[in-house]
Amino acid sequence: MSEPAPVIAVRGLTYRYPALIPGHAPELVLRGVDLDVQVGEFLALMGAAGVGKSTLCLALNGIVPQATGGVIGGSVTVLGLDARRTPVAQLARHVGIVYQDPESQLYSATVEAEVAFGPENLAVPPDEIRERVEWALTVVGMSAYRGRAPAHLSGGQKQRVAIAAALAMLPQVLILDEPTAALDPLGRREVFRVIEQLRQDRRMTIVMVSQDAEHVAAYADRLALMVDGRIACDGSPRELFEDRDVMRAAGVAAPQLTLLSGTLRQQYGVASFLTVDEGEAVLRRELEDEQ
Repeated sequence: MSEPAPVIAVRGLTYRYPALIPGHAPELVLRGVDLDVQVGEFLALMGAAGVGKSTLCLALNGIVPQATGGVIGGSVTVLGLDARRTPVAQLARHVGIVYQDPESQLYSATVEAEVAFGPENLAVPPDEIRERVEWALTVVGMSAYRGRAPAHLSGGQKQRVAIAAALAMLPQVLILDEPTAALDPLGRREVFRVIEQLRQDRRMTIVMVSQDAEHVAAYADRLALMVDGRIACDGSPRELFEDRDVMRAAGVAAPQLTLLSGTLRQQYGVASFLTVDEGEAVLRRELEDEQ
């Protein structure tokens, strides 16, 4: 029995932004990206600054190259649609995107108006818009703030509103470009809680750029590391985070717990662990065995 077609299929993707200075050659940002993402999968994308992570995200919803111009090669297929040529407005019905800075996406006077904005532009009937807004705000835990001005919210709350606005479009794929980068620990937990709920309840396909290794270890199904405009390797977070040479080559810091686990394994033969819960369970077993 053949495997189902991936929700996202990227083959040999190359991209050059338009030259900033006339007469100069445009910079090559993506240098041959190959990537598959399956339905319901939570893929984390990590890499050093400037390796093309955000550009790849924009290519998945057609903004690159349709809004940016430039020169693109290879193919990007999302839900069977050619993302290079399918109008961005059409892709937005299927692919939601949330950026690092939520304030760059929030324009309306109230939270409710912000979440309703996308469906209104698709001429969704008013009764359905109300249902979508209610559902999206409930999912992200922001129903009580529907009449609040986004400017008066905390960073984590603003990011949850941005996610709700994307969800109101009922996307099958959600792209998140470092949505927790500017948030405090509480804000990061809020956002990852929402993402985990979407994955469990709606089997939504999620691609997330993040430098938050601890949360990636706890939540992501698969991790892809980008180096110099390409996917250098991918695998389970456990597999990659425990390979110090791979992480060093990608310029990415592994979770501190992974480093602790490696040290304890080398010195005392303790079983490996990746998350706080795993570490607690492993160390409890070790203490019980000693007694």
